[in-house]
Amino acid sequence: MLSAERIVLGACWLAWAWPFAFRAPHYQKRPSITAMAPSITGLLLEVLAVVIALAFRLPPSHPPGPVRILASMVAGLIAAALSWTSVQHLGKQFRVNAGLYQDHELVRTGPYRVVRHPIYSSVLAILLSTILLLTPGGGRRCRCCYSWWDRDRVRTEDKLLASRFGPEFAEYRKKVPAYLPFVR
Repeated sequence: MLSAERIVLGACWLAWAWPFAFRAPHYQKRPSITAMAPSITGLLLEVLAVVIALAFRLPPSHPPGPVRILASMVAGLIAAALSWTSVQHLGKQFRVNAGLYQDHELVRTGPYRVVRHPIYSSVLAILLSTILLLTPGGGRRCRCCYSWWDRDRVRTEDKLLASRFGPEFAEYRKKVPAYLPFVR
């Protein structure tokens, strides 16, 4: 039988994934440049982190305590809020693969005022939500996969944005952290 916490975690995952699946503009027919290798590698590492979080479960004899449950729910709600607002503010700039459209604009509104890559922040938050509720020891293996994915993906996207927007992006990058508020 499913616990209430796991039902809420499932609802957080659904709320997090919904805008990517149903609100983001897919299959845009606009000229673009794409960095496929970091995109594919990143998606595989992201999936691996989630699989690890689901595979290395807390034993039934040691359920998560109330602090972990509450922290998990907060992280899940943050993840969902970030995914919805990120997709909304990206609009036609949204893409799954790292790249830029020919008419790409530098988005600095909504969550992009706080972090340059709020979608990655949302991935980290939903992964953290899962780790806190299901995985013993804080999910060190999951964080390792996420770190590899994040580092390559952020570097790739930052290079693309710097090549297109030059000094405008350099100034934005100085003022706004990559994906964790207040962390440079």
